[in-house]
Amino acid sequence: MANKEINFFKGHPSSRLLPREEIVRATAAVLGPETREYDNDPYNRHPLTYGSDEGALWVREQICEFLNDQVFRFDGGSPARTQPDYLNLDNGASYGMLNILLQTTLPHNGYTRQAFIITPTYFLINDCLTDAGFNGKLTAINEKGHDSIDFESLLAALDQHEASAQTDSEAGSDPTAMIQGSKLTKKIYKYVMYCIPTFANPSGNTYSLETRRRLIDIARKYDMLVITDDVYDILDYTSAADQLPSPPLRMVHLDRATAAVGADSFGNTVSNATFSKLIAPGLRFGYHETINANLARQLSKGGANVSGGTPSQLNSMIVGELLRSGAAQRCIAYLRSVYSERAAALTAALKKYMPAGTEIPPLNGGYFSWITLPPAYNAKEIGSALAQKCNVILANGSNFEVVGDEKNWGQSSFRLSISFLEPDQIEKGIELFGAVCKDHAITNNIAM
Repeated sequence: MANKEINFFKGHPSSRLLPREEIVRATAAVLGPETREYDNDPYNRHPLTYGSDEGALWVREQICEFLNDQVFRFDGGSPARTQPDYLNLDNGASYGMLNILLQTTLPHNGYTRQAFIITPTYFLINDCLTDAGFNGKLTAINEKGHDSIDFESLLAALDQHEASAQTDSEAGSDPTAMIQGSKLTKKIYKYVMYCIPTFANPSGNTYSLETRRRLIDIARKYDMLVITDDVYDILDYTSAADQLPSPPLRMVHLDRATAAVGADSFGNTVSNATFSKLIAPGLRFGYHETINANLARQLSKGGANVSGGTPSQLNSMIVGELLRSGAAQRCIAYLRSVYSERAAALTAALKKYMPAGTEIPPLNGGYFSWITLPPAYNAKEIGSALAQKCNVILANGSNFEVVGDEKNWGQSSFRLSISFLEPDQIEKGIELFGAVCKDHAITNNIAM
């Protein structure tokens, strides 16, 4: 009888973690009354009609309260605090990413010269960048240690593109030529970078405050927009589960607190956030956060958004009600408790069963652990054998490359997810993983 599949690839919650009853109650609270006080307010509107471009004001206010007062706990006068006008509501981080690229970059005519992607990277982000016109314009930038990136390579690549632009008649073309008919002063960036600064997918790394500040300084110098996927930072397992953690400051907070003040300021960061990891991915609801109202407004004024209004009008209000009632906070506490137990089970199993010399970083938050086998082992062969013989599915490192600038992550590395498997499944899967590694070592005369 074949073994039941154990899948470490799936990066979404197991079904038992989805808060069906809480969402039913929140939906009833939103739709139960025949009318609501905000139904005819142009900044909010009825939950079942077209929403305002930026999204319901009362939902944005709930998100601000959640972020400012419950998560990051900013003082009342802190310049890092967000305001409703700094948010644009969207339908999750994936579409949010594509919208940012479509509204802030012009790779097609050469004005936006290159996209820089931290590697190893979230494996589906390549498709978003390709759809936005960056095919052949992607540069991979390595992480450095567990809290920084390879700034030397980034600066060298930027300087090279700057030098090329001075001799390329196409580069530097006026971007307004492709924004005919727009009534909005639109900010288009010359470069764009994508990263996940806290509990990164797939590496699990968290960047230091110094790294974040330096990246903002570079972005300002080179007219670069840094898009941060801030989707895992509240899933912190190092503090008590019965209260919300205090994650590192997001880059948009640092940018806002130190940006030059002016009516024409757009900043150099945008936080691409979602409630998919905190409540349920099927809600398809998230938000952009920018340093002020300028870029948030620009992101809300794309053609599709203006045509249909905010893309998750009803679901945004369901999440707003979950935040207002405290149900969202309880969902997060529950997830952090469950994932913390799974993270501990994974770390213990890896240390028990994997070959000596395997790099096993601490799993302090998020979904993923990025492990690296000793040099003599062939991760691709081991992953294939594990799937065929044991029905254990791993995400090989080759899945997390930047297209066109590969770093050979598949030779020795794997990403392991804790979001889908129970502790006993994690233990069994890693035990089988270790056994296949041992067989591989014996077959290939590798010292153990």
